[in-house]
Amino acid sequence: MAVSATPAVDAVLVRWGERLFYPRLRIVKPDPTPRLGVLTRRKAVLIRNRIEAVVVRHAPEVVVKVAGGGRGMRAIADQFDYISRDGTLDVEDDRGEHFVGREALRDLAVLWRYGCSTIEEVSHRREALNVTLSMPRGTDPELVLQAARAFARTELADYRYVMVLHDKQANPHVHLAVRMQSRSGERIDAWPERHRWRETFAAQLRSLGVDAEATSQALRGANRKPESAWRRKAREDAEPLARSEPRKSGERYYRNRGDAMLAWAQIMSALAGSAAPEDRELAWRVGEFIRQTPFIREVAATRKRPGATLEREPRDISPSRGSGLTRTEPDLER
Repeated sequence: MAVSATPAVDAVLVRWGERLFYPRLRIVKPDPTPRLGVLTRRKAVLIRNRIEAVVVRHAPEVVVKVAGGGRGMRAIADQFDYISRDGTLDVEDDRGEHFVGREALRDLAVLWRYGCSTIEEVSHRREALNVTLSMPRGTDPELVLQAARAFARTELADYRYVMVLHDKQANPHVHLAVRMQSRSGERIDAWPERHRWRETFAAQLRSLGVDAEATSQALRGANRKPESAWRRKAREDAEPLARSEPRKSGERYYRNRGDAMLAWAQIMSALAGSAAPEDRELAWRVGEFIRQTPFIREVAATRKRPGATLEREPRDISPSRGSGLTRTEPDLER
């Protein structure tokens, strides 16, 4: 029987794990003293599960893309045609009604045009939002659709929307067209909701037995900078020596990644000091994960270059510092 972890280990996991996995839900307090008890133990179980998903199972990351929709009913109707492949795919709306065929799409457009408030043929403002929920190749498309349906019912309950599953491409995904004005008259603001939308979609997939995560770039130590389609095409067409992907930099980049790596180091240290062998094994996995993140590799490479300096020197977050962890320790072997 495995030795149980101490309450102190659970408290550290909860404190630093919430900073990593639930940053927007965390209330920052100066040096808080965690309350130990049943709630802390339950939270620690969830944090361990998410740590294992990231550093052991390498769970696939959900993708939620948000783009501006049509300025008027003509553009929205064009979007209906696009996501339904000109009426050949099943379109499901927020009431559970299904529309197939060009005539059905025209009926759907009438419902949208006069629902709640009238949408003009051409409008001066955006009247719809385009959202794409995606998973990597190999994920069951039907489960992606079920998770997208549950996501929409949770996050878009007061809005009119339609969804279409695309399962013929490499990665199964669901297109959502969302009317920007809700039934109560409020307009949706998707920008601050993006992280929560990813979390909701991933949680719905996990509830269906699909391994899925919605972690931040900072948590993964990622440094890839998003680029527009035309910039990506130009880079791919360039000479081989000029094809390097754009990378993030700057004060905010180093601060966010440094803070995330510090949280990982605190978690690793707590797990390494646990009485449970499985915790110490997980600590080694966390250390390997930290060492392989693009951010840590970038920092290490920069420090090796003569005369090179970082824009902001991160705090000491070396995963091996003080942990005493080695993969060959007898009690860490499976």
